[in-house]
Amino acid sequence: MKTTDTVDALLRPTVEGMGYVLDSVEYQKEQGNWVLTLYLERTDGSSVDMDDCERVSRAVDPILDAADPIREAYYLSVSSIGLDRPLKKDRDFARNLGKKVTVKLYAPLEKKKEYTGTLSAFDGESLTLELADGSALEIPRKEAAQVKPYIDF
Repeated sequence: MKTTDTVDALLRPTVEGMGYVLDSVEYQKEQGNWVLTLYLERTDGSSVDMDDCERVSRAVDPILDAADPIREAYYLSVSSIGLDRPLKKDRDFARNLGKKVTVKLYAPLEKKKEYTGTLSAFDGESLTLELADGSALEIPRKEAAQVKPYIDF
């Protein structure tokens, strides 16, 4: 089993019991040091802040110490999934239904490789965008290189 899968299985019950979703776990070398990063979101959809990250870090640190699933020395990082994190999993698409997203395609569709619109439907195989002109565009999921929340500054 991969390190990230082991850590996910070990920590998910605690994180979820605290009212968060453990979106993903990364374990990688950064600037010569191993870093274990837990990405969180709140179950109620509100933003994860620094206090949330600290609270989860303090709760999972003793669990990691007791289970010792990682042999080498590492740093623990707990982070929000971020406002512009790409939509990858079905639950990411479900969470963003009714919200504006930008889709970048592998190949042009109707002569364009990028579309922005409201994500109005998703069934696992395709997603539908409501475009600014009122039309709907269905895009096969496998043709979408990247789907990200649209952030209007």
